[in-house]
Amino acid sequence: MFLSVFDMFKVGIGPSSSHTMGPMVAAARFLDLMRASPFHFAGLRASLHGSLAFTGVGHATDRATILGLAGFTPEDYDADRAEATLKAIDETHQITVDGLPTLAFNPKADLIFDYDMRLEGHANGMMLMATDAQGDVNLRETYYSIGGGFVMTEAELAAGKDTEEGSAIPFPFKSAAEMLEMARQSGKSIAQMKRANEVTRNGEIHLREGTKRLWQVMNDCINRGLEADGILPGGLSVKRRAKGIREALLAERGQNLSAPHTINDWMSVYAMAVNEENAAGGQVVTAPTNGAAGVMPATLRYYLDHVPGASQAHIEDFLLTAAAIGGLVKFNASISGAEAGCQAEVGSAAAMSAAGLCAVMGGTPEQVENAAEIALEHHLGMTCDPVKGLVQVPCIERNGLGAIKAVSAASLALRGDGTHLVPLDACIETMRQTGEDMAEKYKETSLGGLAVNVPNC
Repeated sequence: MFLSVFDMFKVGIGPSSSHTMGPMVAAARFLDLMRASPFHFAGLRASLHGSLAFTGVGHATDRATILGLAGFTPEDYDADRAEATLKAIDETHQITVDGLPTLAFNPKADLIFDYDMRLEGHANGMMLMATDAQGDVNLRETYYSIGGGFVMTEAELAAGKDTEEGSAIPFPFKSAAEMLEMARQSGKSIAQMKRANEVTRNGEIHLREGTKRLWQVMNDCINRGLEADGILPGGLSVKRRAKGIREALLAERGQNLSAPHTINDWMSVYAMAVNEENAAGGQVVTAPTNGAAGVMPATLRYYLDHVPGASQAHIEDFLLTAAAIGGLVKFNASISGAEAGCQAEVGSAAAMSAAGLCAVMGGTPEQVENAAEIALEHHLGMTCDPVKGLVQVPCIERNGLGAIKAVSAASLALRGDGTHLVPLDACIETMRQTGEDMAEKYKETSLGGLAVNVPNC
């Protein structure tokens, strides 16, 4: 099983990896399918199902789908050009994209939120269709956005969501038990094994430059969030708080009045800065998802800014270790809130962050596995219940608490010798089972929990 660090961490746009980035990626794939088809096309249609329908507007799924059909991708997204394109499509009812004829598309008639038909493969399902001059569908594909910006067709999902492709890798672990055994036999750390796998597939320069860019985007996102204020879009009138909290923390530091627990506020404010940017549609890194994008940058920034002896040279090890744990969670359970609740998003992010922090603070592979297990265990059962379908309440603060749990989990693991009762594999399997048992209304549909007990206005 191989999942690259650049699959787990993708540069994209807010507010949601599964509801914004995924549909945009799916639409881009559909355009390629159309270009390869012998048919002549005259129009486009799309239907959103399951969680994509219920919380699609709050997650900007409609905008992302339209922009994807117009040729936009998350990696090179330009906000000004996107707004101009959406306005033109709304006025002309036409989409013009490279390699295809001008296509008819009326956003109000041709993009359907289907609340009744849930597609079988995954809670985040969508169908994209191309029509001929008479309006008959002559090309159709079903896509599933399975979390973290990953997209699969119906056929790909049926064939196995993590089929292995490519050259052999030196450390092909697919469970935490296998990972620890390979570490014992090789004498390597988890980051060293993950690095060997990455270099085998993609080369050392790609790894070095790629991880450097990932942290740059993460850190830039924190800094933008710490400087911005105002009201977040979407209608809940949620006020940006990160800037004000940081200013208060800096003022207290100058007066030498800070209580020891104030460090928790620093962790929270880093995470909140990221998730406020995400809520505003800014550039973030899936870690492993947009909804949980603040946990890892906050944990890493805490390490760099507040831990004595911290070094920028350890950033790559942090990301590699975190990606190894994230791959195990994705392969054996889920990182999708629509599939398993927020335990799969913030819970996974906390486990990954705890593992990364433990590793760069000198933890053994056994301690790293213990740190990940502690963090994930104490997110089990967490629901995904965003108010009004927006990635704001409770998501923004939840990332802050996820970072605090990640740091606490790493610290507890480092205080021990790596032996513990519940293996990480058992915790991941418990998360998977809990997600299966969880009622649909608590899995990113905004039909239960806080979403129905807090006024949406």
